Amino acid sequence: MSEMIIDTAKTVRQVVLYKVQAIPEELFDIQVDSYNNTIRWNIGHMIYWMDTYMTLGFSKDPAIPTSYASFFNSGTAPANWAETPPSKEELIQQLSGQLNSLSELAPESLEVPLEAPLQLGPLTFNRAGELLNFGMVHEGMHLATCDCLLKVIQGKH
Repeated sequence: MSEMIIDTAKTVRQVVLYKVQAIPEELFDIQVDSYNNTIRWNIGHMIYWMDTYMTLGFSKDPAIPTSYASFFNSGTAPANWAETPPSKEELIQQLSGQLNSLSELAPESLEVPLEAPLQLGPLTFNRAGELLNFGMVHEGMHLATCDCLLKVIQGKH
């Protein structure tokens, strides 16, 4: 079962990479009225949280620049960015690097208890695999948001 979870995580990330690569960068920063964030923010948010899940769940060293927290952590918004955010190319490199990290996970690592239970809103995670599973759901939600943003930006219904 754990191997299937890792395979699913890799598949989700491959879909994310494929979709992100197809979006022209000039659309990454268009903010539409009905959304709080942009395509770039949603992509960076997926990267930021996957790095966090890998750090907390699998004792990996953080692999992203510390500046990603100020750009992409929950509660941030492009309207508040004081610096230039990462380029599409950099985001794709980070997504690819995380796909490689997912490929290196051992199935038994999903059963390892977290150092302390992690509370995210109403959710509590006790094992690394639970966190990775949630990460995939979270990633799917933000990929769907990117798809919706893209349709609105391009005027498609």
